[in-house]
Amino acid sequence: MTDSKKPDLDDSVATAVPADKSVAKARGKSRRLAMQAIYQWQMTGDSVTDIKQQFVDDNNMAKIDLNYFSEMVSGVASSISELDPLLAKNMTRSVESVDPVERSILRLATYEFVNRLDVPYRVVLNEAVNITKEFCSENSHTFVNAVLDKVAKEVRKIEVQSNKS
Repeated sequence: MTDSKKPDLDDSVATAVPADKSVAKARGKSRRLAMQAIYQWQMTGDSVTDIKQQFVDDNNMAKIDLNYFSEMVSGVASSISELDPLLAKNMTRSVESVDPVERSILRLATYEFVNRLDVPYRVVLNEAVNITKEFCSENSHTFVNAVLDKVAKEVRKIEVQSNKS
């Protein structure tokens, strides 16, 4: 019997994801894991590299987009000084006062709005609301939706306006 090695973040084999619907599904799963990794990073302050590797070791990564997961976690962690001011001006309370799970969802979605223009803002918004419904208290999704809607109108103004017409 051979030892099956879990993929390392540097393994190129782990990054192959089939096209079409499976890409969307793989990215959805990647977002969920990324949100959890971001939450862990916020709560522990551990190294992002260590947290990402722990997620690879502890989860079945066969059906996720490993590159996307890695980019989201690293991107959020390295962009807090840009993401939090965007969130803060679109909320009536401080970013740090927001529930840590909601905060990780808000940061993740804001990162995607700013850095992943290839992903339609409606997809980012919908995914964030669905993750909030899955992981947060009953009405948290209305808060997350409202904040991210304002952020999208600021960051993706042309795209949001073109979708309204």
